[in-house]
Amino acid sequence: MAVNLADHVLSILEKLPSNRHLRLISQMEAAVTSVPQNIAEGKGRQHQKEFIQFLSIAQGSLYEMITLSEIFRRRGLFSPGEHKVVVESGEAIDRKLNGLMNSLRGRRRMDVLPQRLEAKK
Repeated sequence: MAVNLADHVLSILEKLPSNRHLRLISQMEAAVTSVPQNIAEGKGRQHQKEFIQFLSIAQGSLYEMITLSEIFRRRGLFSPGEHKVVVESGEAIDRKLNGLMNSLRGRRRMDVLPQRLEAKK
């Protein structure tokens, strides 16, 4: 999912005028590609705590990318539809990252836990 989102955002960025907002475009390229790179690098680590740390870094890059997308939308560089795809995809990836990190930590989702406790009564 993260690779697909990076590819999608990069294809949008390639269509932007090359003489405007170079720093923001560069920052967006870095943020959007950092998400799948950190997931992959974390997976290759020897210890689970390291993997979780890299997933957390990926999540930070994801939030940065969503924020930049909003700035791009406001500046007319992303259409509302392009921005919506970025935000919705980003939110889906964020949920997956949270679930994976909680699973690695051995935690259950907080919204599911009360239901399971009630079922045991």
